[in-house]
Amino acid sequence: MRPIHPSADVAGPPIGAKLRSTRMAQGLTLAQVADSTGLSKGFLSRLERDETSPSVATLVQLCQVLSLPMGALFAEPEIQKVTRAEAPRINLGGVHVEEHLMSPRGESRVQLLRSSLEPGAHGGHELYTVNCDVEVLHVITGRVSVRFADRVVHLEAGDALTFPGREPHTWNAEGDAPAEVVWVLVPAPWSGSA
Repeated sequence: MRPIHPSADVAGPPIGAKLRSTRMAQGLTLAQVADSTGLSKGFLSRLERDETSPSVATLVQLCQVLSLPMGALFAEPEIQKVTRAEAPRINLGGVHVEEHLMSPRGESRVQLLRSSLEPGAHGGHELYTVNCDVEVLHVITGRVSVRFADRVVHLEAGDALTFPGREPHTWNAEGDAPAEVVWVLVPAPWSGSA
């Protein structure tokens, strides 16, 4: 026979991970949240593991302590998958390079580019800048060098280089083998919709 009133543990949405990540992002311990709310550390720990469900009043209290809008606990996260086969091909001015936009079009917080570099590929003979705060170049296979006004940095497979996006630079694929690289740009310098 089915119970008339299902238990909160069965019916409640999983919110524990959101509560835990919010607490940790603010550098708060379970003890600090317990002191602020009057709830026990054990209850808060079980709540963060989705082993129990709070009352509405308890949720309101927790959200106030964590400065978290209550609706954020129940909002569906925006998750977008971009497969390499479906990623739009783009051209950012490199020579002998095939580039794909791996982050969703219109994503403004970050931009992820996957580049296949032929031997001898380069970003141009002149130094250039990208209108973003941070660039990260991760070399998956092959070898790449990045030239700045005052130095050249050599990267091999597995290496990553982080630098200000507005720092004048250019890059070159080194050696006779192709290279695969990933660029991460924060924030996205362009929307990808053009």
